[in-house]
Amino acid sequence: MMKRNHFTTLLLLMLPMLCLAQTLTLDDCITLAKENNNRITVARLEQESAKYERQNALSYFLPSLSLNGIGIYSTIDGSLGIEGGLLPVLGIDGQPTGSGAYFPGISLDYKVDWLYGAGLKLEQPIFMGGKIISGYKMSKIGESVSYQNSRLAECEIIVETSRAYANVVRSNEMCKVATSYNALLKELMRTVQKAFNAGMKSRNDLLKVEVKLNESELNLRRAENARRLAMMNLCRYLHRQLTDSIEVSTQLPDIDYSASTSTDISSRPEVAMLNDKSEIMRLKANMVRSEMLPQIGIVGQYSYLNGFKINGNNLFNNWDFAAGIQVSIPLTIFGNYSKYRSAKVQYAKTKAEQEDTNELMELEAAQAANNLDEALLEYRIAQKNADSATENLRVSSSQLNVGVETISDHLEAQAMWQLAQQTLIDSRINQFISWIEYRKATGTIN
Repeated sequence: MMKRNHFTTLLLLMLPMLCLAQTLTLDDCITLAKENNNRITVARLEQESAKYERQNALSYFLPSLSLNGIGIYSTIDGSLGIEGGLLPVLGIDGQPTGSGAYFPGISLDYKVDWLYGAGLKLEQPIFMGGKIISGYKMSKIGESVSYQNSRLAECEIIVETSRAYANVVRSNEMCKVATSYNALLKELMRTVQKAFNAGMKSRNDLLKVEVKLNESELNLRRAENARRLAMMNLCRYLHRQLTDSIEVSTQLPDIDYSASTSTDISSRPEVAMLNDKSEIMRLKANMVRSEMLPQIGIVGQYSYLNGFKINGNNLFNNWDFAAGIQVSIPLTIFGNYSKYRSAKVQYAKTKAEQEDTNELMELEAAQAANNLDEALLEYRIAQKNADSATENLRVSSSQLNVGVETISDHLEAQAMWQLAQQTLIDSRINQFISWIEYRKATGTIN
């Protein structure tokens, strides 16, 4: 039992190290980058806020119900009196009959004292000049803009992370080539050293190999440092410590590059955001215009009022209901008309900027398609050159073994092989990066 507990404890302690040593694919890196990126978090929060703004704009279509109350205390008081006496009585013909009627008089004492009340008020807009409708449409477009902004943030993270991941793959492959080239030179150095000791090779040949070997040692160190920096850059996008040791797969995604020929930009989030921005400016002009139009609403109120004493009795002590139509017609519209014309000009300006930006994005998509086409051709040529350089090195090695190849020619064949391998790696990575940038330029990355 004690051994099992020790084993479990050891496994739990090693679990973080095992997770850290996990080989990450490109999809894994993108997922981690999106989960820990502040830009995406902010964009999603803005999207949530825009949803609540739309719900708030929708509430303006509905009636508003409010509870109001009033309480006033006043020391105002006084009295009103009319003396009594005989009042003349008129006949049918309107003439005095000579008799009179006794009027006892009136004596009224009034006092405000406490006056209080409460009520429910219901207001329902009927026509507000299009302000409510325009505001609701603007809130829906704002929600769309926030969604497209979230898409754009994800696109940028995917491109940046993919580029960082590809550079790690590039540096790993470059280290392998540098290591292989260094191993070839070391093997050649041993062979030439033996031949020199036996008097079959000159010291000049030995020095030539030694110089190339020293250069390869330096290049190998540079390749290792480049790999370390590329890994640190990838850790930055994954929001890990720069010194963390992680393993990435050397395989890039299997992609059908031949299917990438279209330069349509209609799926780009920037295009949708520009369309939404233009529509918002048009609706803003409509909202300004609504200030020049009549506004109609229905008002209803059910309230209670208590107070104002007359001869010690409350004059008001009851519930009542009131309803009506409220109409507001602006008579002076000169300032609003200028604001409306200014909003129309802003809308026209936004449309012109939208067309100009769309043309730039179409040019960017066409350039990305050209870059991808060139990258595909470069990779095919690099594959052929790598095969030729490998065969040339094989032939050179065979001729060197039989004594018909000079050391200088063999060193050149090795250098050509290394250069061809490096070019192949660069073209392979550039092809992938060009494909990622093409997808971003056409809005098909996610």
